[in-house]
Amino acid sequence: MNNFEFKNPTKIIFGKNTIEKLKTEIPQDAKVLLLYGGGSIKKNGIYDQVKTALTNVNVIEFGGIPANPEYATLMEALKVIKDQNINYLLAVGGGSVIDGTKFLSAAAVYNGDTPWDILTKNIRTNKGMPFGTVLTLPATGSEMNSGAVITRAETKEKLAMGGPGLFPEFSILDPQVITSIPRRQLANGLTDAFTHVLEQYMTYPIGALLQDRFAESILQTLVEVAPSVLKDPTDYQAASNFMWSCTMALNGLIQKGVPTDWAVHAMGHELTALFGIDHARTLAVIAPSHYKFNFESKKEKLAQYGERIWNITEGNTEDKAYEAIAKTEAFFHELGIDTKLSNYTKEYEGTAEKISKRFTDRGWTALGEHQTLTPEKVEKIIKMAY
Repeated sequence: MNNFEFKNPTKIIFGKNTIEKLKTEIPQDAKVLLLYGGGSIKKNGIYDQVKTALTNVNVIEFGGIPANPEYATLMEALKVIKDQNINYLLAVGGGSVIDGTKFLSAAAVYNGDTPWDILTKNIRTNKGMPFGTVLTLPATGSEMNSGAVITRAETKEKLAMGGPGLFPEFSILDPQVITSIPRRQLANGLTDAFTHVLEQYMTYPIGALLQDRFAESILQTLVEVAPSVLKDPTDYQAASNFMWSCTMALNGLIQKGVPTDWAVHAMGHELTALFGIDHARTLAVIAPSHYKFNFESKKEKLAQYGERIWNITEGNTEDKAYEAIAKTEAFFHELGIDTKLSNYTKEYEGTAEKISKRFTDRGWTALGEHQTLTPEKVEKIIKMAY
């Protein structure tokens, strides 16, 4: 196992009817900007719960943060923060709203030329404006980590940011919120969390036995609860396990002491930026081809994963590894997730070359756990995913 340091300061408040605890988490003298998405929280009762809990707090609202939080929209919110002297942020939403709030937390204290530099120059935020979250869609794990991804429509880019100053102060996780989430979004959440684990697990053996078991337990739980979550979102037990699995998949714990990949995300982000494909679905498009292309370096972990998650017992290491990839793709299909780019757009020709050039231009010339995945190899993987 590799050396590591681990600190996660986010306070988690988990369970039924916990949104009311907002009143004890946000300072009474705070001037709060309440951030949310397209307005679904006003239809499912979450907005009313939040407003009731914040009756005695000065709150200004900013809605309309889209899926794949858009830079131009966030700049409008940043103007509100500056003009209204906001000193606390509250994200009520899924990963997009929370990611957007993290950007605003960083941008609010940034003294450089333009906040876009935070993303293009990989500027880490050591201390941002304080914020909390009320999670409405389990998927990204953004409620308990310090990373974010922001989209800019005018340049068709989707870039990551982060830093130790971007952990939420607290996050409220009430599994009851999933009862109003459309099936498509639930399937996305399951796929997103599953792939998050794979990015931190599907590399090569390093003797990190407990870390492997942590990762495998999340994968096993997601596979087990997926049918119940999709069939009946009111099943509180399934909803609870689903929500906590999504959070645990990307709160930093399972990546400590082990090599991680993240090339699937790097490629997937480009597909979202270019075509507007749901983030989780881009991961399902790229992952199978990525594992096939890098089969020799990943086959030992692929075989272990096949044995432990999919109960594959027949054949040698290579046989088990190939079957594991097939099982993974079949799982995505069972969730209703297509795994080829051509399933989402007929304008895919030239995509691989365009993404490869972008990576070259950004200096992203060594991706993956071995830092050997060049833009030329990225091009081949994406073509395999057509």
